[in-house]
Amino acid sequence: MATTVESLDTARLPGTGRRLVEEGLLSEEQAVDALGKASELGRTFTSHLVRESLIEPNGFAHVAADEFGLPLLDLNAMDLRDAPGELVKEDLMRKHLVLPIMKRGKRLFVAVADPTNQSGIDEVAFTTGLNVEAVLAGADAIGQAIDRMMAGSNQAFEELTAGDEDLESLSFEANQQEQESVEESSDDAPIVRFINKVLVDAIRKEASDIHFEPYEDTYRIRFRMDGVLKTQMQPPSKMSSRLSARLKVMANLDIAERRVPQDGRIKLNISKNRAFDFRVSTCPTLWGEKVVLRILDGSGAFLGPEKLGFEPHQKDVYLESIGKPYGMVLVTGPTGSGKTVSLYTALGLLNDEGRNISTVEDPVEIRMPGINQVQQNTKQGLTFAKALRSFLRQDPDIIMVGEIRDIETAEIAIKAAQTGHLVLSTLHTNDAPQSITRLANMGVPPYNIVSAVHMVMAQRLARTLHKCKVPEDDLPAAALKKTGFTDEEIEEGLNLFKAKGCNLCNEGYKGRSGVFQVMPVTEEIEQIILAGGTALEIEQQSKKEGIIDLRRAALNKVKSGSISLVEMNRVTKD
Repeated sequence: MATTVESLDTARLPGTGRRLVEEGLLSEEQAVDALGKASELGRTFTSHLVRESLIEPNGFAHVAADEFGLPLLDLNAMDLRDAPGELVKEDLMRKHLVLPIMKRGKRLFVAVADPTNQSGIDEVAFTTGLNVEAVLAGADAIGQAIDRMMAGSNQAFEELTAGDEDLESLSFEANQQEQESVEESSDDAPIVRFINKVLVDAIRKEASDIHFEPYEDTYRIRFRMDGVLKTQMQPPSKMSSRLSARLKVMANLDIAERRVPQDGRIKLNISKNRAFDFRVSTCPTLWGEKVVLRILDGSGAFLGPEKLGFEPHQKDVYLESIGKPYGMVLVTGPTGSGKTVSLYTALGLLNDEGRNISTVEDPVEIRMPGINQVQQNTKQGLTFAKALRSFLRQDPDIIMVGEIRDIETAEIAIKAAQTGHLVLSTLHTNDAPQSITRLANMGVPPYNIVSAVHMVMAQRLARTLHKCKVPEDDLPAAALKKTGFTDEEIEEGLNLFKAKGCNLCNEGYKGRSGVFQVMPVTEEIEQIILAGGTALEIEQQSKKEGIIDLRRAALNKVKSGSISLVEMNRVTKD
């Protein structure tokens, strides 16, 4: 015989249920029926009422606030523009009907419709890494607040990407499966369009790097153009986590890992014949993950030596050095000074069917057909030194090492250069003479240095003046002499120029040109090295032999009108 509702003992109802019946918000029959259904579905009584919308939300919220001792908020009366919505994904908010409303230090206050939904609160705490404190609000008010929050964010991105109709048609090769699932979500479509716009804008403006930077109250995106960073846009700061998550999906990184740096790669196909690689690096900061993209355009490797910025005699020494069948050529300079392009220009000249060329780099920035390129992977034990040993067993003609960082790599590279191989590599020193002493300080014996190294080249990249340049105002002779010009040059007259700026350039500059110190290791310099001489002694000898340093090379470019005095002082020292 079926049990009727009237025969059930309403005392079985939880306290919240009895209160709701007493307040007239539920009938006894509805309450008992809801209790049975909740039990069948494995839910709490309160959770079932909220999920199935069996009760008027505001009335339930008032009763639940009294029963559970939680404060009750009227979300419709709150300004949620500064709410930290970026901390919790939209699908998580809607799944558990939770809304982040305020963050104070390590505490995150969230509005909840169901105070018994501890699993939802725990999930928010896990994903944010914060201590979550709940307050009550009506289920309908939370849903409407989520709609307003997402609509405001999406509208901001739609405005930023307005007018770019082809952004969704771009093709990315990295992590295609995850990317397609993201792009199919209407909630993330504005983020997809916005990121695509940033990447395309950076390519159009010939930027070398893109910086996505979160701060406490702001978020900025900067492009490095001609070696200098410049702010391009400032999207809403609450979008920080969505932007970084999108970039990490594109680069095939772990979007759940926000505590340690990660590295990845994105490939963007602009057309059938043009593609760009982006090297992606994430770093956790105080206010979120900073993401930096290095734009790798393979066409930069085929500039040709005449376009690098050499002076005529420097070009001759460069071509002679890389044309030798064995020995070592070192290129030195700070990060971003164009060392990789100089080396790949050499490889492009040497790359033919008759030579076996291998490179090991960290990372491989430019991909070149016909060359065996190896990516260093320290975690897997593939170091520069181990790759070099492998190369020597593979009948090499030319070897390129991304950087000589330690004595083990240096010794193997030197040995390769002494045994009939041409070795190209880089160091991080201020000028060419210091590279010699750097090898000695690593522990390479002087006799090995002189028998292997036959040319060292230091370089910088200086912004080139655009054709809108204007003559520099008359400068005192004393100031020009202090800058480095000789008395003869000053007496003859100098036609110097400075940046002006127009619609076709970047604040008066367009493109960059190399500034070089090309120092062959002559017999006299070899004697100084064997005697344990200093970098200063090597520099003095090189000047006697007519080798110009970086400052003099930059002065020559100022005289020719290709760079300004300001730019010369930025990239070189007195």
